[in-house]
Amino acid sequence: MTQLDGALFGPGQPCFGCGPDHPIGFRLRFAVEGDEPLREVVTHFTPTERYQGPPGIMHGGLVAALADEIAAWAVIAATGKFGFTAEMTCRLRKPIRIDVPVVGRGRVLKATPRIVRTQVRIAQGEEEAFLGDFSFVLLDRAGAEKLLGGPLPPAWERFSR
Repeated sequence: MTQLDGALFGPGQPCFGCGPDHPIGFRLRFAVEGDEPLREVVTHFTPTERYQGPPGIMHGGLVAALADEIAAWAVIAATGKFGFTAEMTCRLRKPIRIDVPVVGRGRVLKATPRIVRTQVRIAQGEEEAFLGDFSFVLLDRAGAEKLLGGPLPPAWERFSR
């Protein structure tokens, strides 16, 4: 089992999903489980009150952010490259309750040199609460710098296409 987290992108990186030092972020860590072609990234997360929308329920937009992060790490684990979210289709099947652990799983469905399609499932207890399909674009250094509006951080260079 391989461990993955935001430390791969260098100290002080600002990601809300995986930044280990983000003051209010999810601070997610991932493990890679299984063998090809069913290999997945897996994360465990317990949403707290700071992530709620309706009382006792995680905000739907933050559920989508959690799923997007899981999908992004599925891309990193499968390709060794960083992808930028291009499209997502989400189904919130059950509310995600505050203070109840969730397990998120992401896997690559199809990959080309420029586009990677992933699927994410989030379960709370024994029930699937979220199902989503995501597409990511893999950019070369120039494309990533154009999108970011400035130079690619040195720790990110090895993750560009």
